[in-house]
Amino acid sequence: MNIEVITKEDLQLLRRELLEDLKKILTATRTEPRKWLKSADVRKMLNISAGTLQNLRVSGHLKPNKIGGSFYYALGDIELLLHAETKRKK
Repeated sequence: MNIEVITKEDLQLLRRELLEDLKKILTATRTEPRKWLKSADVRKMLNISAGTLQNLRVSGHLKPNKIGGSFYYALGDIELLLHAETKRKK
């Protein structure tokens, strides 16, 4: 049976390697932060009523995040909805 002794230098080396690995992972997965819009902004952008926005939400066409009683919509989701609607009209 072999006994291995871990030294302080071994632990410091492991720490440095872990930090380097974490930095690589974080820089690889770093993306542009999502831009969020409130319901009023979405209604103005799409020129729709509050009821229509609710219908889009209930039907699953838009998937908002609810924070403290307010709905927030991802700008990318709104743009996808607009592109899908313009393709459908063609």
